[in-house]
Amino acid sequence: MATKAFILIETAVGKSRDVISALRGLDGIISVDVVTGPYDIIAVLEAPDLNSIGSLVTSRIHTIGGIQRTVTCLAVGG
Repeated sequence: MATKAFILIETAVGKSRDVISALRGLDGIISVDVVTGPYDIIAVLEAPDLNSIGSLVTSRIHTIGGIQRTVTCLAVGG
């Protein structure tokens, strides 16, 4: 069973479109939505396990230009 996570993303002013384009090109990203509130984007990703989620976030998402801050929320059931 895959591990699912919600990535709450705060972007620099004027960078949301660039960040969205970069996120949509990553393997494992299921959806990317612009939202209102304290965060600008919520991305949903799935990976085989927790280590894969961590690797994707730290090596692929954190390196996208225009991202100022992220919060990763793991899904724990449903």
